[in-house]
Amino acid sequence: MINRRHAMAAGAAASVLPSIASGEPMTGFDAALGAAFDAVKPVALAGGLMTPQGLEWSGVRGVRRSGQDASALAGDRWHLGSNTKAMTAAVYARLVEQGRAQWAMSLAEAFPGMAIDAGWEGASLDDFMTHTAGLQDEAVMGMAWLMTARADPKSLPEQRRAIVEKALAAPPSGTKGVFEYGNANYVLVGAAIEALTGGSWEEAMQAELFTPLGLTSVGFGAPKGDNAWGHRRMGETAIAMDPNDDGSDNPLALGPAGTAHMTAADYGRFLQVFLTEGGGWLKPETIQRLITPAEGQGYAYGWIVLSPQPWAKGPAIAHEGSNTLWHAIAILDPAGGRALFGLSNDGGRGGPACQALAMGLLRAL
Repeated sequence: MINRRHAMAAGAAASVLPSIASGEPMTGFDAALGAAFDAVKPVALAGGLMTPQGLEWSGVRGVRRSGQDASALAGDRWHLGSNTKAMTAAVYARLVEQGRAQWAMSLAEAFPGMAIDAGWEGASLDDFMTHTAGLQDEAVMGMAWLMTARADPKSLPEQRRAIVEKALAAPPSGTKGVFEYGNANYVLVGAAIEALTGGSWEEAMQAELFTPLGLTSVGFGAPKGDNAWGHRRMGETAIAMDPNDDGSDNPLALGPAGTAHMTAADYGRFLQVFLTEGGGWLKPETIQRLITPAEGQGYAYGWIVLSPQPWAKGPAIAHEGSNTLWHAIAILDPAGGRALFGLSNDGGRGGPACQALAMGLLRAL
């Protein structure tokens, strides 16, 4: 499942990226993709490089399903896992620009009429988007919830509101102001978006993000149809997971924290807005807020802000996501106008493969 370790994109990126300045140079992005694929041997690996002008390069290696011959294609849709969080935060930012929400919005304003424990006094939606509110997953979305959530007959907005009601009825189980990554934070933000818009988070994503940016391949949960499948590792064996099975993704109530899927080209288009000061979709000052952490913190709004990098012209941001069947990584240099990403349908080897691809692409720049 999507869990706290994927917030360790900060740690993963930090461990990978400082080594970029050294090592043997690679010749070209295709060579970088081939080298990463050959070294790690995931089921499939895709990648891309986005600039302010568009998708400069993309490529894919491997197969759609382990043990079969059908090649993974550039037009396949890839599950983004926790990289969905940056999209949820950006949709909330759209609502702020429209006057339908506000930064530092209190819980009472976001959820009028809801019973809120006094321990949450002073907490705002920004704290949840930056994982510093004191909300821990185990308090509201433990294993028992994960085992039963798919059978819940309530609508997704109702399920998310129930999670929020449970979370806010008790005092914080964590420490306010201390970073602790958790999916429940973004489920709460998604529920706030639903309360503010009167519709579902999925509908808000479509109306405020996918349609304005022209992202036509998008969906939620495991991508179905004629497409690559996600894979679970049992030792060295990659087991293809039928997207129609419940085990192919986390419960859809977790959507705001990490269930979006789309093609590599569409994901690159989303990343492009951070290279173009919003590209007319968000204001430059809004983009700056989304990628700037609070003083003393390293996590902004769905983005981990890296320490200074020799290849970046300004602050770099990154994130990784996985539902244990797929893996995604994105690394951006907004000031330098470059965003690179890796995508894999292999939950076990996808992480190392995406990180190796990121290193190779940076060497090839």
